[in-house]
Amino acid sequence: MKRNLIAFFVGSVIITLCSSWGFFAHYRINRLAVFTLPKGMAAFYKSNIEFITEHAVSADKRRYVDSTEAPRHYFDADHYGKHPFSVMPQRWVDAAAKYSSDTLNKYGTVPWSINSNYYWLVNAFKRHDTSAILTISANLGHYIADAHVPLHLTQNYDGQLTGQTGIHALWESRLPELFSNGYNYYAGRARYIKSPLAEAFRICRSSYNSVDSVLRIEKQLSKSFTDAQKYTTEKRGSQQVKTYSIAYCKAYHKLLKGMVERRMRESVLSIGSFWFSAWVDAGQPDLNKLIEKPLSIAEKKKLQTEESMYRVGKVYAVANQP
Repeated sequence: MKRNLIAFFVGSVIITLCSSWGFFAHYRINRLAVFTLPKGMAAFYKSNIEFITEHAVSADKRRYVDSTEAPRHYFDADHYGKHPFSVMPQRWVDAAAKYSSDTLNKYGTVPWSINSNYYWLVNAFKRHDTSAILTISANLGHYIADAHVPLHLTQNYDGQLTGQTGIHALWESRLPELFSNGYNYYAGRARYIKSPLAEAFRICRSSYNSVDSVLRIEKQLSKSFTDAQKYTTEKRGSQQVKTYSIAYCKAYHKLLKGMVERRMRESVLSIGSFWFSAWVDAGQPDLNKLIEKPLSIAEKKKLQTEESMYRVGKVYAVANQP
């Protein structure tokens, strides 16, 4: 999630976003990233795929017990001027010297969070620490996915500065829930990343470049819908909540021209690539020795089907939670 909690009022009804990308999307992204891994890693990660999936949202849940967690999920690049990536040093010590660590923490640290978790994962691989490998892999996946969301790169993270309050939930939660079953997530095999920090900043820069489109397109679209057309009510649990109508979501999704799909697909490949690179930098330890509970025949068959469908651009199964 972008800040501690994003909620907005439409009439007397609160629309709340529970998680960055929505828990649903984080589960899917982390899970599919397992299928990008090479043979030396695949068996270990597949045997622990349910943990990787379930804990894809642990970083969001920590926000409620750790006051320092929220900034790790975003980077308000526009706070640093019109060309933030030209003036922001990538090394933390240099950035802190220029802007102060308090400023960096106030306006978000996601690229440095990715870098720190990467090296923690390298060390976990070197120690053959199964628990740490899995926990850090899940957390790293979450931060990488967050960095792929354009609205995590701006102070106007929920459209609150431009009269578009609620766009955060619309873009990264509502649209994936409605349309992501039809997305093609296949992006090839994980690749080696030479500089994790530079890659983290590249991802952030790419997301930042889409901020204007995300906001401008929705602003223009909103002019052609009345409130009655733009919003609807749906039952969530035992409550009726007000949310964006399917018609409005379809129109916005079409105007974005595949942006959400691309960012989710790129998240999958990036996560797998960071995991793979950490394993390589750790000396490619034998992960098969760390498998505590081999998959059953039925589990292997299910994952084979799931992976086969992923490789042809289809989704095997859908669930809003593991």
